[in-house]
This record gives sequence, C-alpha cells and structure tokens, in this order.
Amino acid sequence: MAGNSQRKGAIRKSGKKPAAGSGGRVRRGLEGKGPTPKAKDRPHHKAHQQRQKQEKARATRARKGPATGDSEWVAGRNSVVEALRAGIPVTGVYVAEGAQRDGRLREAFSLAADQGVSLLEVTSGELDRMTGGAVHQGLAARIPAYEYAHPDDLLDLAAERGEPPLVVALDSVTDPRNLGAVIRSASGFGAHGVVLPERRAAGMTAAAWKTSAGAAARVPVAHTVNLVRQLKAYQQAGCMVVGLAADGEVSLPDLDLADGPLVLVVGSEGKGLSRLVSETCDQLVSVPMSSRLESLNAGVAAGVALYAIAQARTGT
Repeated sequence: MAGNSQRKGAIRKSGKKPAAGSGGRVRRGLEGKGPTPKAKDRPHHKAHQQRQKQEKARATRARKGPATGDSEWVAGRNSVVEALRAGIPVTGVYVAEGAQRDGRLREAFSLAADQGVSLLEVTSGELDRMTGGAVHQGLAARIPAYEYAHPDDLLDLAAERGEPPLVVALDSVTDPRNLGAVIRSASGFGAHGVVLPERRAAGMTAAAWKTSAGAAARVPVAHTVNLVRQLKAYQQAGCMVVGLAADGEVSLPDLDLADGPLVLVVGSEGKGLSRLVSETCDQLVSVPMSSRLESLNAGVAAGVALYAIAQARTGT
C-alpha cells in the first residue's frame, strides 16, 4: 500500500540529522577565518605579552602622577650632600630601603630636616627607575625644573631699581659650571640678569646651581629662542651690546660704555663669539693679557669684565 512505511523496502525516517558529509556543515568548516592576527594581538605570542607589560607600566605611572621629566635628579651621597649645602632648591630627598647609614647619609638627613625638605624611603629598584639607572648609592635628591625669566624682565628689574641695565648674554656656553660662575659674578657685580639661548647651550642644571653658590636664587636667568634677535631687541631698547673677543678693537680698561645701558656678550669656551653675534655687537672688547698664548674660560672672562664695568660705574 502506498505510503505504508511498514512495507518491505520502505525508507525508515528517524529523528536524527543525517551524518555530515560534503554538505553545508563541511563547507562552513572550510571557509576562511580572515587574515592572520598580528603578533601583538595573539594572546600567547611574546609580542602580545610584552605589549601587556608596557600597558601595565603606563597605567602604574599614571596612578603615581606625572612623570619626573620636568625635574632633575642628583644621585649619589656626596652629590646630594653638596647640593643641600649649596642651597639648591631640593624638593625631596629619597633614600633606598636598607641603605647603609654612614656620615654622609646622616648629614643629608640633618640638612634636609633643617631646610624643611621631605625625606622619603623607597625601594632600591624604584630609586633606580627614578634616577634613570644612575649610581645613586642609596640616596638621591629631586630638583624642580628651573623657571626661566623673559629677557624683557631683566630690563624691567633695572628700571625698578632705577639703574642703567646691565645684562650678561652667553653665546653657546655649554659648560654648566661656567654658567654657574657667570651667574655668581653677575650677582656679585650688580648685573640684572643672564640671557641664554634655548638650544646648544648649558641650562640651569644641578651643576650650574652648585657653582653659582646660591646666586641663581637671586639673579634671574632668561631664555631666548634667537640670541641675535634678542640682542637687536636690546639695542632697540637703548642698550649698547659689547662682546668679549680676543681680537677686540677696544681694551677692557678703555671701555667708555660701561656706565650706560649695557649688554655684555660672552662667547663659548672653544670658539668664542659666533659670526652673527659678533657682527651684531656694537663693540668688541678684549681682556688684556700678559701673554697672547693665554686665554680665559667663559666664567673667568665674564667675572673680569663685570668687575671692570662695576668699577667704572662706581667711579672707583
């Protein structure tokens, strides 16, 4: 009988799905899964694990606050003690856990306490990270970024004091100790400030602070993008620009511009004044020497010239 599934030869239907052959399920299995993920996106790949470590480190730094790129670190026991003795504006002294106590460490603690500087204990690994791997001997100090003045501020300071401006400009002086010596002389001989180029020149580092013997806290230091342009601006403001040069046409004792508004330009340690700066100067002045073979570094030359200018201004 038609439709009788019980008859011999009839196909028996069951509730089970047919076994997979070359049909749709196999075709779906053979379909491509897209491009191969990059190594950094594969969970078990070394590049992915490295990326996770970097992201974790960034998150840790974010929780701890801003990076210390705006600060400078003084590392080492002697260096920290000397920085505190010199009156450098230290904002914090950091000591490694378990650091061996000795006379220098105890003196650093005492100076920090007297100056109201915070003292913090950190792990040695953390101190390594903060100081960039410097040899810190378990002790480091943090110095904030120096706040440079505007070059016009130096003229304003002279006006406030009722004095003819006296500004020292440094042309590519790269040794921070020379910069510190110039600042110290500027303070001692009544200059109203020091001007530095922003690039290819020493800045107010810990070494400059130390050499200035605290004078950097009393004499403003200004930054300028273009020294030649700034010298011309000072000339337009009524200042005479005098450059120190070994072959200067005027000897320092014969300088007759000392008692007026004056900008003294000191050249770099090796090459002296650059060509454009030299051409901008109203006058080139030489320091008389007993021998032509002798020369003065930037810090000493500036000190000698500032002394002579101070003597001329006071009439002594």
